[in-house]
Amino acid sequence: MSEFIATKQLLAQWVTPENFRSYGQVISASFDGKSFDDEDAKLNLENGIPRFYIMRLHQKGRKFGKITRHVECTQCLGSLDGKDWLIAVAPPCDSDEPSLESIAAFRIPGDCFIKLDVGTWHAGPYFDADFVDFYNLELSDTNVVDHFGFDFVKHHNLEFEIV
Repeated sequence: MSEFIATKQLLAQWVTPENFRSYGQVISASFDGKSFDDEDAKLNLENGIPRFYIMRLHQKGRKFGKITRHVECTQCLGSLDGKDWLIAVAPPCDSDEPSLESIAAFRIPGDCFIKLDVGTWHAGPYFDADFVDFYNLELSDTNVVDHFGFDFVKHHNLEFEIV
């Protein structure tokens, strides 16, 4: 007999530089030749070989029971073809578990990308299309040696759904 798993709904808000500041940065188009400033992504890729690639993800709904973080690097994500997408995040913390109250969901428009700060907890990307191609900038071995997760189902009988 399995235990009941509760579902907590997260209302996705449109991402802005201000409301995403606790998790990272929102990067939008700027004119060519603009000098480096606070609107540019501040990357930490010094702990390995940077990897920039396109990953194809298939639609998997909007529910999640696990969240992950990378403590050795920043990570940049953006969709190709201008498709909007969703992500859930929690700010970096010293604990092995993010605070349940700190988890937020964002809708990312297809004309920008996000940079996750080192240690930012994240679940996603999620989307409604059959598949979306994403560009991803992280380290070459991020998902092997720098992939720390927390399982809400196992520890709290809880999953989240982005609405």
